[in-house]
Amino acid sequence: MRHFPPRRIVCLTEETVETLYLLGEQDRIVGVSGYAVRPPQVRREKPRVSAFVSADIPKILALEPDLVLAFSDLQAGIVADLVRAGVDVHVFNQRDVAGILTMIRTLGALVGAAEGAEHLVQDLERRLAAIAATPRPAPRPRVYFEEWDDPLISGIGWVSELIEIAGGIDVFPELRSRQAAKDRIVSTETVRDAAPDVILASWCGKKVVPARIRQREGWSEIPAVRNDRMVEIKSPIILQPGPAALTDGLDAILSALWGERP
Repeated sequence: MRHFPPRRIVCLTEETVETLYLLGEQDRIVGVSGYAVRPPQVRREKPRVSAFVSADIPKILALEPDLVLAFSDLQAGIVADLVRAGVDVHVFNQRDVAGILTMIRTLGALVGAAEGAEHLVQDLERRLAAIAATPRPAPRPRVYFEEWDDPLISGIGWVSELIEIAGGIDVFPELRSRQAAKDRIVSTETVRDAAPDVILASWCGKKVVPARIRQREGWSEIPAVRNDRMVEIKSPIILQPGPAALTDGLDAILSALWGERP
């Protein structure tokens, strides 16, 4: 980087945007993903330079960033173009709760705000521990999280962990460690046989339609469908591996499982 801490940062996903705002380091951000919505003012304060797997490279270069923050192999093409152009890039790859907390610590160190990042992480850890330790009535509800509807894709690592922290049982825990969505595809028969008590759905930004879930063959007797316990959780608060998932996302799961409100 030309400067430390970096003075001009471009964030290609929204969890780093939210984290920088929480650390009070938002003035360093000069460009963001079009999906960045947390906090709400980011939409009017910061120029948009990317989608998720595509980006306006000339626009990013025109911003003269000291550092670009990216996420996972899904943005490898964007990263390659930026590296060839001589831009410093840090790529995060967090897929579970521990990884999210490490991302916060790492980002804090990158911007010279390690102490603030550690305080934020400790606050989140205390909150997660308190929720996990809260007594819940038995039996614990069996939960199917649907990340996409065609094909059916079950929840990624951090989502599965948050279901358990909230007091539920993920019906497909063996899939949580599979990073690629294609490796978490499940059949309608498998979900039917798992007989979840609750279905949580977040279709990657597409509106969830419970009627479509009810119409799936053989699903009418699934407890979650029969008892109308199908709940949409908005993508920005659950499918981004950052503070949102550990706060509002977890609160939404608690509400769906136990009727609890933050």
